[in-house]
Amino acid sequence: MIAVVIGAVLGLGLTLVGTPLFIRFLVKRGYGQFIRDDGPTTHHVKRGTPTMGGAVIMMAVVAAYLLTHLVMILTGDGGGPTASGLLLLLLMVGMGLVGFADDFAKISKKQSLGLTPWRKIAGQGAIGVLFAVLALNFADADGLTPASTNISFVRETVLDLAFAGPVIGMILFVIWANLIVTATTNGVNLTDGLDGLATAATAMVTAAYTIISIWQFNQSCGGSSAVESVCYQVRDPMDMAMIAAIITGALIGFLWWNTSPAKIFMGDTGSLALGGALAGFAILTHTQLLFVILGGLFVLITLSVIIQVGYFKLSGGKRVFLMAPLQHHFELKGWAEVTVVVRFWIIGALAVGIGLAIFYGEWVITQ
Repeated sequence: MIAVVIGAVLGLGLTLVGTPLFIRFLVKRGYGQFIRDDGPTTHHVKRGTPTMGGAVIMMAVVAAYLLTHLVMILTGDGGGPTASGLLLLLLMVGMGLVGFADDFAKISKKQSLGLTPWRKIAGQGAIGVLFAVLALNFADADGLTPASTNISFVRETVLDLAFAGPVIGMILFVIWANLIVTATTNGVNLTDGLDGLATAATAMVTAAYTIISIWQFNQSCGGSSAVESVCYQVRDPMDMAMIAAIITGALIGFLWWNTSPAKIFMGDTGSLALGGALAGFAILTHTQLLFVILGGLFVLITLSVIIQVGYFKLSGGKRVFLMAPLQHHFELKGWAEVTVVVRFWIIGALAVGIGLAIFYGEWVITQ
């Protein structure tokens, strides 16, 4: 448990101190955000604001993770990095690097368009496939691998993708995992657009995964306090809790500079990295479908884009919303940006609260 606290403090401190240093570097190099002309006119004043702040978040998370494990090793209170922890960082950093390439392309071309869609999809797909394949390997002493071919809600269900054999199971799991990764990265990416919105919304979900992972550790099968009928078979739950706490702390530190009026944006570097991290938590804590509830705000915003695009094509040019994603619709209706952000934070917090209640309620009911 002490590792969770140390990690959170390190994550907070590194972004709180590192972000303004990165801002100065970006300003000196002239790396600023380009704003679409078809969006809310109030956003035009943000043109030139430093972007790619997600790089600070990624570096802080990786550094805090390694430093925390080093402290635990030196004090004799823990071991080194785990397979689950390293796989989650692989997915997070890999997606973040794709986002970084996209952000850098925008800056170098001095326009709002970065990588071509196919290059972006290819990069994300390669990282997603690598993660999925590796996640079904590295079994521990109890035979548990970081991920499972069983589809999960609050725990694994009886729906096993390996019903037709391990090879088919591997293929179906790779497809399933990539669907989750694509959904979460797009969800966070679409939510990022208003000062502090995606940062705090993601921090709420990672805070929830800190709680979930600690509970899974305390109630892990074979543990002294576990109720065997409802125990959790999850590999490395305490390492998942530590990384979730580190990301939460790092996001709070970044939010200090990203809140309105933002001194820096996370860019695709941050949104894709954080989306990858959330997908990793959903898969590695065996709570895949529960994330739909925990990340309810991301789901709502993504649905608004799907509805807008679908209705536009089917109706011959008509729109449901003034603009999608949903947050921009309310801006165009006259809501102040801060009002939209705070109200969407409330929706995100309610979704997280409902998700945690379902997670704990299932344990209470079934024990």
